[in-house]
Amino acid sequence: MKRDNTYHAVHILFSDSTYGSLKQALKVSGLQDEEKIIAFSDLFSIGPMWRLHEQEGLSYRYEWLKNHINFDDEYIDEYEYNFNHTVSMIDAIPESTPIIVWTGENAHEQTVLRYVLFLLKEKTNDIFIINATKQFKNQFNVPSNECFPLHTGEIVPEKLMMIYEESRKEAPASQMQLEEFAKEWQALSTTKEYLRIWEDQVIKSVEENIYDDYIINKVKQIHNERKNNDFIYSARLVGEIIGDLDQYIGDAFFEYRVRQLIIKGIFEIKGVPKAMRYYSVRLH
Repeated sequence: MKRDNTYHAVHILFSDSTYGSLKQALKVSGLQDEEKIIAFSDLFSIGPMWRLHEQEGLSYRYEWLKNHINFDDEYIDEYEYNFNHTVSMIDAIPESTPIIVWTGENAHEQTVLRYVLFLLKEKTNDIFIINATKQFKNQFNVPSNECFPLHTGEIVPEKLMMIYEESRKEAPASQMQLEEFAKEWQALSTTKEYLRIWEDQVIKSVEENIYDDYIINKVKQIHNERKNNDFIYSARLVGEIIGDLDQYIGDAFFEYRVRQLIIKGIFEIKGVPKAMRYYSVRLH
């Protein structure tokens, strides 16, 4: 394994899918041995951000995720260890190595961007910020009436590399920009909400039930389309919810809200809600 100080650059990104895409892009370009990738396997648009840069805050987030979101046992059992390991890798980046932080136009990547820049605030490295989804829209002339990626992980490796090559022409982020992002993280880390959305270029902390009426109306819509009140597979329902939404929140959060609506007596359930593929719902 190469030592960190032998890499020409370190990329920090925020999903397994983005990791896979960039790894493939670097391999095709012959850069896989020259540039390192550090990835957070998490979703920062959901769950508490309160004091996350401290162990107390991380434990609080872990407990909330464990008690509310249906994750695989292996993922949640190793959550704190993997999170701390990722933070340790970021802390170990040599001072001379350029850092490229990938983000996008969504609450997840914008939130963790601020968190990471807070972690990096004492480092003197050149830090480059690539807003991949914004650059995708500009670079590939996507019409405003067409869909473009909600997050970096939706961009195919070929276009991700084209975005990276174009971004190499840009200057690193200024110290003022970096300080502002770190300051914004400090404000986010005092919030108690469990959900964040991206609206008007701002991260907004909102109540976790903000989409409950939307979920209920989606069930009504499906009932009307079918002309019956039959049970709807939870996975099918969540898929339709996400498909019509312009936020990157993830299926696990909406499955959690479906379960909350069952508890409230709004939905009737058939099956066992240990995962969305195991049960169906309908309006009571």
